[in-house]
Amino acid sequence: MAESICRALRDGALQGEHAPALTIKDSIASPYGFHVFTHLLTQLSTNILAAKSQSRGLVLVAFSRSPSFYLDLLNRKGIDVASSQKCLCRNVKDMDKLYSSITELGKGIVGQGKVRFCVAIDSVNEILRHASISSVAGLLSNLRSNDGVSSIFWLSHSDLHEDRVTAVLEYMSSMVASIEPLNQSANGHRCNWESLPLLERNYWKGKFHVRFKRRNGRVQVMSEEFHVEQSAINFRSISSKDEIVNRSLLPKMQFNLQLSEKEQIDRAKVVLPFEHQGTGKPIQIYDGRRSLTDGNSEAEPVSTGILQTNENSSKGEIIYLRDSDDERPDSDEDPDDDLDI
Repeated sequence: MAESICRALRDGALQGEHAPALTIKDSIASPYGFHVFTHLLTQLSTNILAAKSQSRGLVLVAFSRSPSFYLDLLNRKGIDVASSQKCLCRNVKDMDKLYSSITELGKGIVGQGKVRFCVAIDSVNEILRHASISSVAGLLSNLRSNDGVSSIFWLSHSDLHEDRVTAVLEYMSSMVASIEPLNQSANGHRCNWESLPLLERNYWKGKFHVRFKRRNGRVQVMSEEFHVEQSAINFRSISSKDEIVNRSLLPKMQFNLQLSEKEQIDRAKVVLPFEHQGTGKPIQIYDGRRSLTDGNSEAEPVSTGILQTNENSSKGEIIYLRDSDDERPDSDEDPDDDLDI
C-alpha cells in the first residue's frame, strides 16, 4: 500500500487535472509520521534521479528539520543531491511570497516548458503557527493547480490543532495516510503505549491506513502494518491471524436477518387481512368493517343523522354526521372563496 502511494506521487498529474496530494497524519500515540515522510521522500528522489518519475526535480519546504539534515539523509541513502539549490523565505505569514518562492525554485531546477517538479512540506503545523487555515488551504490549492507541479505531499500532527483543521487538510488531499497504534499486544490485551520503555517504542509497530479518492468519485481504503527500527520504517500486509483478531473485535449484531425453521412455520400461520382463507368454510375477504370471525354476514349500517350506541358492544364505531342534506360529498368549490384575498 505504501508502494501505491509512491507510484501515485511518481506518476504525477494527468493533463488538465490537479496534481495528486497526500496528507500524512500522525499523533502522539503513534508519532511515526516523519518516518513515513522521509521514506516517501527518498523513494521519490530515487525515481526522479532514475528518470522514472513525471517530475524532474523536487522542492522541499523544510520547517521541522534543517536542509542539511535532509542532505545528509539522502546522501546516506545513496542519493546524490550535490547540485541542490537553497532558497530562504523569512516571512512565513506571507503565503503569496511562499508560493512564489516554491514555484520559482522549482522552475529554476527543471527549467521552463512543460517539465514538472514535486513539492514536499515536512510540517504543515509550523505554517499554521503563523498563518490561518484558510490561507494555508489557498497555498496548497494553488500548488495543486499549478501546471508545473507534478505531485505534493505534507506531514501533519493531528493532535496539535482542532479537528476542523484536519478536515480541511484532508479535503485538499487526494490521498490521506493515517498512522495509528496497534493498541494490542501479542496476547490480545490492550497495551499502554506511554508505559513502554523508550527502547521498545523505537521498535514498535503500528497500522498504516490510506484513503484514496479516485477520479470517478469512489473512495478506496487500504491498511497494512509498519515496523519502525531506529530511523528506518518497513511495511507489510496484515496477516490472516491479525485479520481474525480484528474481526473478533467488531461489535456483534443484536439481530439476525435469517429466520429459523420455527419462525418460518409461525409466519406461515399468520392470516393476512386480505388473504383468502380456503379452510373448507365459505371464502371471506376482510373488508375493513368487521372481523373475519364475526358470524354476521352483513355489516352494520352507518348512521348519517342520529347517533346510535350499543352499550353491550365491545367494538368501536366511526360515525360521520353530515352538516346538512344539501352538502355535496365531493365539492369542487374553493373553501376560501368567501375570503377577501
